Formats: sequence, structure tokens, C-alpha cells
Amino acid sequence: MQPSTSRRSILAAMGLGSLSALVLGNAAGEEGERTDTLEKPSKEKESLMITLRRSKERGHADHGWLNSYHTFSFANYYDPRHMGFGPLRVINEDRVQPGQGFGTHPHRDMEIISYVLEGALEHKDSMGTGSVIRPGDVQRMSAGTGVTHSEYNGSRSELVHFLQIWIMPEERNLRPSYEQKRFSDEEKRGKLRLIASRDGREGSVTIHQDASLYATILGTGEEVRHALLPGRSAWVHVARGEIEIDGKVLRAGDAASVTGEGQVVLKGHGNGEALLFDLS
Repeated sequence: MQPSTSRRSILAAMGLGSLSALVLGNAAGEEGERTDTLEKPSKEKESLMITLRRSKERGHADHGWLNSYHTFSFANYYDPRHMGFGPLRVINEDRVQPGQGFGTHPHRDMEIISYVLEGALEHKDSMGTGSVIRPGDVQRMSAGTGVTHSEYNGSRSELVHFLQIWIMPEERNLRPSYEQKRFSDEEKRGKLRLIASRDGREGSVTIHQDASLYATILGTGEEVRHALLPGRSAWVHVARGEIEIDGKVLRAGDAASVTGEGQVVLKGHGNGEALLFDLS
């Protein structure tokens, strides 16, 4: 699943203010090794195609105050082979230096999820929301008809390390909204914990798209399985540590797309944390 999306449409969703805030230097796309494609052995009513996207193949921008890796085309990093995956448009791995941050900038027509791995990220927006996001917290902001916000690392000594995720909404011009919930490590350890979904089930945050986002933490020997139904696909992103999929070890920043019908199996390889997107 890799629908063609123009570079212009990606930048438009960012908003001009967002573009000026993010594009402070040259974001160079790296020519990594050939992408690995793995096809599982055929079974009755089960056939999965798994394609790896290695961390070193991502786009990279180091602005000094911000060190960012782009899984998909973003800002000055443009690769027509990696414009997104279904409705999933952005996974940026950002590290923000102490006392630095993203100034106030606009977004519209995008579901924006923040997943903090280290530190504390301060958030303020035009809806009147003011919050601090820490590891375990999941923040969802629906930009809809338009919203402005800022993100800042208020620490004097610790950096903020987080994943910025954008998902295209099913409808344009929705009313902007905000939601934040906490999911402990215990809820994710050895299982797939639903953290974002279309209907907000199981206490997850609600997104305006037919997509489900799961988080898991796996130790050595632990395994989780997710059934991929007809017409759906999955994207797996390793947030930290190591995770094994179909005999291949994925390390922090690595990802894999999964298409077809069958069981997506993730295995612990040391201590690893991963996100799994189930997409229409």
C-alpha cells in the first residue's frame, strides 16, 4: 500500500508557519542499502509480504537545536518512493535540545500524535490547551479547520526524544480537538496495547481515520501476534531496542510494511519497544 502523494500536498498539510519553523537547514535524504523484501511461505489463506525500511535509509535534518529523522518525505527531504503508507503520512523521530523547541506554527486537516520516549515536551495551542507530555503519554491533536501550537523542551539539562506521527483524517474541515492519555509500561509489556483508534475503544485516544495504533514492549522470548484482515495493511516502527519480525532483527528507527492476509508476529530480541499501525 503506497498511494502516490505529491510533495506539494505533504507540505500544504504542514502549514507555512510549520514549514518555516522546521526547515532551518538542509534535510538530506540518505541513499541507504537496497530495501529488503521478505515473502512468507505460502499457507492456506495466509500470505504476507514484509518490506523493511532501515533507520539509515531515512531522511535526516540536524538543525543544532533539533535532530530529526524522517521515515517519509517531509520538509526538505523528498523521496517519491516514501511519501507515506496508506493514511500514515509522517513518522519523525525528533530530539530537541534543552531550552529549545518549535515556535507557534499552524496545521490543518491532519491527525497529529506525539509519543514521548525521553524527557518532557511542553505543549500550548490555540484551543487553550497547555500540557506537558512525558514517557507513557500519548497526545492526539486533530488540526481540522486549523490550529496553531508550539512544542518546547523546558528542561535546562535534558533533551526531549519523541515520535511525531501524522495520519490523514477521513474528512477535511473537522473541528479542531485535543486529547491526552497515559499508558503505563506494564500495559504494553508482553502485549499489544491499543493506544489510538477510530472509536476510542479500550481507553485509547480517538483519531478520525480507520486506523488502529498499538504499542508493545517485548523482552527476550516474548511474542505478540496481530491478525491482518483482508484489505488492511500494517506498518511496524521500532521505537527503541530490538524487535524481530519474520526472522529479521529490527533496531531502533527501523520499520517494516506488511501487506497481505495473515498473522503479524513480533518477537522480543533483548528489550524492545515498537508501534504497530493497522491501516485501511
